[in-house]
Amino acid sequence: MSSSASSQPVVHPAGSTRLLWTALATVVALALLTYLVAFDQGAVSRSGTYLHELMHDGRHLLGVPCH
Repeated sequence: MSSSASSQPVVHPAGSTRLLWTALATVVALALLTYLVAFDQGAVSRSGTYLHELMHDGRHLLGVPCH
């Protein structure tokens, strides 16, 4: 029962590309969330007070000075 082909796993480049795009999307989403919470000061959340107050409370929770 000898085998001429080695049984090593095949690495597909599509898997690493998918991982790269997932990591990039995660970094962009976290950067956007950080901007909204820490630096927005109501510029994006003008449409209603709920989102503004949520971001304002997030600033206090993270210790970012806001007023």
